[in-house]
Amino acid sequence: MINDKLKEEIQRRRTFAIISHPDAGKTTLTEKFLLYGGAIQAAGAVKGKASDRHAVSDWMDLEKQRGISITSSVLQFEYKGMCINILDTPGHQDFSEDTYRTLMAADSAVMVIDAAKGIEPQTRKLFKVCAMRDIPIFTFINKMDREARDPFDLLDELEHEFGIGTYPMNWPIGSGHDFKGVYDRELRAILAFSDSHRGRERLNAIKCEMTDTDKLDELIGEKLRTRLNEEVELVEGASFDFDLDAVRHGKLSPVFFGSALNNFGIESFLESFLRMTTPPLPRVAGEEEIDPFSEDFSAFVFKIQANMNKAHRDRIAFMRICSGRFDRNSEYYHVQGGRSLRLSQPQQMMAQEREVIDEAYAGDIIGVFDPGIFSIGDTVCSKNHKIRFEGIPTFAPEHFAMVEQVDSMKRKQFAKGMTQIAQEGAIQIFFEPNSGMERVIVGAVGVLQFEVLDYRIKNEYGCDLRRMPLPYQQIRWIKDQSLDPKTLKLSHDTKWVQDVKGRNLLIFTSPWSIKWILDDNPGLELEEFSRNS
Repeated sequence: MINDKLKEEIQRRRTFAIISHPDAGKTTLTEKFLLYGGAIQAAGAVKGKASDRHAVSDWMDLEKQRGISITSSVLQFEYKGMCINILDTPGHQDFSEDTYRTLMAADSAVMVIDAAKGIEPQTRKLFKVCAMRDIPIFTFINKMDREARDPFDLLDELEHEFGIGTYPMNWPIGSGHDFKGVYDRELRAILAFSDSHRGRERLNAIKCEMTDTDKLDELIGEKLRTRLNEEVELVEGASFDFDLDAVRHGKLSPVFFGSALNNFGIESFLESFLRMTTPPLPRVAGEEEIDPFSEDFSAFVFKIQANMNKAHRDRIAFMRICSGRFDRNSEYYHVQGGRSLRLSQPQQMMAQEREVIDEAYAGDIIGVFDPGIFSIGDTVCSKNHKIRFEGIPTFAPEHFAMVEQVDSMKRKQFAKGMTQIAQEGAIQIFFEPNSGMERVIVGAVGVLQFEVLDYRIKNEYGCDLRRMPLPYQQIRWIKDQSLDPKTLKLSHDTKWVQDVKGRNLLIFTSPWSIKWILDDNPGLELEEFSRNS
């Protein structure tokens, strides 16, 4: 019989990722959730004057300078009896691999869309990752306090682009200067707001029944009231029927309109979302489905981050607990390392703020001290029930550069920094066979990763880099690692390299080069991505 305390704790967990194209307002929305949960007292501006507070979830100095999220952030807070784990992800496509890995740790996703721009390229990519995992997707159409596209057009775009149904949970009343709030379809009432607080504190909605014409005219004006009645009638007649099962399988997306910056519609969105989304979902390990309510502990590493705390220069492995209860005093089994261990200094996060914990449950994200033994995708589980979760794919980089340290006396710092940052998965490093660590080839999904690398090596490891761009654009892993690459016929625009695990790869300047190699080397098989396992 399942322990009642265990069941109760897991049942109240909600773990979700917030995804969007850059500048759609994702980090601002995250902060408003924290505001309503009482985790912070006043929201910080992501961008703005130097005197403004920076977003809680953007902890890296470079994030504060650039005003964008560079690395995923983990935030936990309580709200009305629920324990909420938010995974705030980078929106910029150059950091998309971090977002892909983070989505592996989420049970649902909140997709933030700019009301003026609609669906953007990065939103499409992230949606595909969610769809592959069959997880619920909730849509928040943000920035209604600015000029926006027609809400019917936005819903139509969502349905056609993503091939899913939409169900508007509320409906906007105007947009831009005329934005007066939202009509809540469930309450069948107007939620009107004042923007005088500029969104920095919690606020109480002004509720008004749709039948109260005089009060409605006072709140939003006769013109907007007439338009709202017409639009609501159209929505009621034309939208998909609400189906919670379809929502929970990613086939129907509940849609909310609002303004994160000014707190329009945030609390009602949060409450509806928490009611519809699921407790922790089962995970597959080999041929076995792992029940989150099982008493056997299991977790996997989805992120590694060095130097979050400048004072300690430590390295944290982030784990998603998939089943059971974590106990600080227990020993667990590290599958890839093949040994028992205690998870040292277990912590729960509020961005870079941490609290050492004694216990955690399925659905929670914990950070543990990593002395260099963990890799992304590793499984940790109970000693009496050894399982192995499927590894997390490593995506092929599209940009390459040769990197070396400027000061030859700082060889150790350079080697340590490059190795640690590569182990985080932000970049990939490769070596020409039989070469040392003085010069390495760096691969990145986006060019901004090179800027982050330069910044972090200098600020965290005290080492200046010299970086030279390389012409390569494609990479493939050689499937048969017993094959000696020296026996291959390689063209002048192809280079043989090895990764940190000594595996052989080929990098190419173009897709044509890949075809040439395959044609000229019968039997050679190449893979587009490597799976950490």
